[in-house]
Amino acid sequence: MKLNFTIIANYPAPFRLGIFIILLLVLWLPVAVPLYLLLKNDPNLTTIVTMAILYLEFIALLFIWNKKVYKIDHWWRNYGLVFTRRNGIELLNGLSLGLSFTFGLFIIEAIFGWIKFVRPSDNFTLIVFEGLLSALGIGLAEELFFRGWLLEELKKDYYPKLFILLNGIIFAILHFLKPIEEIIRTFPQFPALFLLGITLVWAKMGYGNRLGICIGLHGGLVWGYYILNVGNLVNYTNKVSPVITGIDNNPIAGIMGLFGLGLLSILMRRKAQFN
Repeated sequence: MKLNFTIIANYPAPFRLGIFIILLLVLWLPVAVPLYLLLKNDPNLTTIVTMAILYLEFIALLFIWNKKVYKIDHWWRNYGLVFTRRNGIELLNGLSLGLSFTFGLFIIEAIFGWIKFVRPSDNFTLIVFEGLLSALGIGLAEELFFRGWLLEELKKDYYPKLFILLNGIIFAILHFLKPIEEIIRTFPQFPALFLLGITLVWAKMGYGNRLGICIGLHGGLVWGYYILNVGNLVNYTNKVSPVITGIDNNPIAGIMGLFGLGLLSILMRRKAQFN
């Protein structure tokens, strides 16, 4: 019996999203479970390997999904992943903006006396390079998923205000898949993640529906935090509550990070409105 994939295109967005995720899990779990049992003594390696496989299968499924359901061959263009000079420049601009935002936030906290900067270690250059690779990988992976596939699926069914809102909510929720105690303890991250999600949607809308700015901006934020955190460049003076500077020293889990993201979101929203 031949399956009629094209009928899926007429399903409501929640059903289409559910079908896609189920298909992805069906492909991933038979591979991930044996690997988890094999590598359980090394949790970090297990996470890296299983997540890499998950993402490769996600890419493969995008080819099948778009070809069978929507009759689209070059799906990456629809998602804004175009390999042009302009998109590359926007990626670099986003990267510099995200990096500047992160360092600017910590510089302001240092001026207030809430943190102190520490001299870099001898392997600082390596940390910066590793951070860049990690940030670009995370930026590409998450933006292709959230502002690529997910956003385009939502746009098929909903008007702009709703698909922007839903994208931000789903982005925040999927970053909160953790034990209930951790959800409660780190809940200040949730509003910031939601705000970051809708900010990145506005960024894409403001730059011709291209993903370069989103990947760069997301990656720049991750890169800046990686440099400061892994490089041990910051000591907290504990003069104010972590609610201000960020729970677990995570800047977006505090009022300062939320305020900074608010300014960034205003900038991206204005860009989206004029394009």
